[in-house]
Amino acid sequence: MSIKLFDSELKVMDVLWTHGDLRAKEISNILKEDIDWNMNTTYTVIKKCIKKKAIQRLEPNFLCHALISKEEVQEQETEELIDRIFDGSEQKLFATLLGRKKLNPDQIKKLREMIEETE
Repeated sequence: MSIKLFDSELKVMDVLWTHGDLRAKEISNILKEDIDWNMNTTYTVIKKCIKKKAIQRLEPNFLCHALISKEEVQEQETEELIDRIFDGSEQKLFATLLGRKKLNPDQIKKLREMIEETE
């Protein structure tokens, strides 16, 4: 499933991924508190997500249900990043990460463990 979500849409999706199914009003209240969005903005973004089939609207009371998982979006965005910025090369991505030299020994150890697990 390939759905391109913009930053505003990801904010709405993140609320659903964190809290589970919520009414649109509840999403609006959370985003009002977190990033000072008004209700109209939140509802507009929810409707865009529904149109993209990222959210399913259920009745009664405009209940919103995420149709895609955070992991699916992360995987899709990562693949797009690798293709667009690193010429499709995972090695170039890792070389860039490792070349930053800002990784502490614990982070390096975890990366090694992840690599060993995939082998």
